[in-house]
Amino acid sequence: MSGYGLGLLVILFFFGLAGGYVGRVKGSSFAMWFVISFCVPVIGLLTAVLYRYDNQELRRQCPRCQKVVKLYDAVCMRCGQELEFPDVAIAPEARVAPRAAR
Repeated sequence: MSGYGLGLLVILFFFGLAGGYVGRVKGSSFAMWFVISFCVPVIGLLTAVLYRYDNQELRRQCPRCQKVVKLYDAVCMRCGQELEFPDVAIAPEARVAPRAAR
């Protein structure tokens, strides 16, 4: 592999690392955002930065198994119950979870 190819791999690796880190901070999968940012460097990292914070999404409770799922989920992943849009939502995880001491 030439010096150019090795340099490109290093750049792609660091874009992937940055995208993975941003995705993880926002509550999503590090591996998924690493692969996206590695394969499509600038656009992947920009997408990770602009992606929503998963821990700030409203939630709801499944009426059958009582599992708490995201409001945008249409089917409960535990029991397979099709979910209707609720009248009342549960606060996001970010508001409920205590903040870590810095």
